[in-house]
Amino acid sequence: MALKCGIVGLPNVGKSTLFNCLSNAKAQSANFPFCTIEPNVGVITVPDNRLAKLEELVKPEKVIPTTIEIVDIAGLVKGASKGEGLGNKFLANIRETDAIIHVLRCFDDDNIVHVDGSVDPVRDKEVIDAELQLKDLETVENKLNSLARAVKSGDKEIVKQHEFCQRIKEVLEKGESARVVEAQNETEEKVLKDLQLLTAKPILYLCNVDEASVKDGNEYVRKVEEVVANENAEVLIIGTKIESDIAEFESYEERQMFLDELGLEEAGVNRLIRSAYKLLDLQTYFTAGEKEVRAWTVKVGATAPQAAGVIHTDFEKGFIRAEVMKYNEFVDLGSEVAVKEAGKLNIEGKTYLVEDGDIMHFRFNV
Repeated sequence: MALKCGIVGLPNVGKSTLFNCLSNAKAQSANFPFCTIEPNVGVITVPDNRLAKLEELVKPEKVIPTTIEIVDIAGLVKGASKGEGLGNKFLANIRETDAIIHVLRCFDDDNIVHVDGSVDPVRDKEVIDAELQLKDLETVENKLNSLARAVKSGDKEIVKQHEFCQRIKEVLEKGESARVVEAQNETEEKVLKDLQLLTAKPILYLCNVDEASVKDGNEYVRKVEEVVANENAEVLIIGTKIESDIAEFESYEERQMFLDELGLEEAGVNRLIRSAYKLLDLQTYFTAGEKEVRAWTVKVGATAPQAAGVIHTDFEKGFIRAEVMKYNEFVDLGSEVAVKEAGKLNIEGKTYLVEDGDIMHFRFNV
């Protein structure tokens, strides 16, 4: 499932350092603007403790986690919507992503140059918001112009599209993002999908802090939380410098000792990956057998045939039924045989909606 999150932010806020911590694909990380020009794409393993438990019970030959894609996108500057800096490239790259991780610098360090000369994450957020909103406004105005003549015909569908675009335009002109506009029907949903607006994408704000602030945040973080309170967006606190140090440890034990010293339960990147997974509206189901235990990714709301299709398109085409076990029941009872004996293995048809943690076997005919 090729869904991906784009890491965005002003130059020198810690995007590439974060990307390096997330991925084995090493982005250049340096103390100057635009050190990332082409977007770097990393395939990131999604941490899931349920896999370890399934491995313990099933004892398969191999275990395969699920993944998502993270894209490190070039830093943006004022005027990007008009082509300043790497603006056009930045906006084109972000348009290709499904969700946004917006990195905000929330630490002081005289040795790291800020593109605007001072640290102010709220101002930084507003710079990027404004550029994305201006680009979206241009997109919506073009759509309105293309609909203008057709509206005169009185076609009800065209009139609905025009009215919805006008609503979006008014929101953007007020300096708000398109994600605050909710589609009320299929027509509006289709308009939003076709427009591919940058500010309609789901977003997560990542506050990059120093070591002293990694556990409880700081005043910069609190200002960010206050300003995004009405956006229905998550705010995560991570110290990319610390995450970079954690990534250098070779063993799990060494990493845990370092985290214990900082009073942290786990690495920040693990929380970020899970949050990104949720941001993309994804969930996990499992297949479990002697050959392998594997995690698979489906969208929330996926049907059993769609889940089967993630494994192979033939599974979806020839879908007959799904045999479904709930993860908690499987763990409590200890084996598939025990689940069957307890009458907990459910036979589901084409309309079954997959739930996170389902353990599934598919029957199909090609």
